[in-house]
Amino acid sequence: MRTAEETVQARLILSAHRSVRLRVVLSYLTEDPLAVRMAFPAEFSLDDAAEHRDSEDIVWIFARQLLSAGIELPAGVGDVHVRPAVGRRTMIELRAPEGTALLQFDTADLRRFLWRSRLLVPEGEEHLHLDADRALAQLLG
Repeated sequence: MRTAEETVQARLILSAHRSVRLRVVLSYLTEDPLAVRMAFPAEFSLDDAAEHRDSEDIVWIFARQLLSAGIELPAGVGDVHVRPAVGRRTMIELRAPEGTALLQFDTADLRRFLWRSRLLVPEGEEHLHLDADRALAQLLG
């Protein structure tokens, strides 16, 4: 298994005039070639439960193609939406039952991460890296 990983800074938008910086780790695994992972500290969880504050990072998994498309034009259906923003920024909106989080990234950071992921698995060649037997085993427990 090969991995592309990029630690970037993002802004969690709290209101029209308030935001907070946070560290986000973007990762891409060749064993899961259609997806990207976005991890950020548990302290930024939308869940108010205290036990989550000291736990591991919160990880969102979504399609690499969604991230790639959303840099150029608004994209997404469901829990994850990505769209370009003013000043070479990209917004990622995460929707959960607990609420919605809006994160702002430097588009250059996202492009660099996507470029590194494409060095491992070029777009359109993801099917060559899929392991149907392993995926089925994971589904069946």
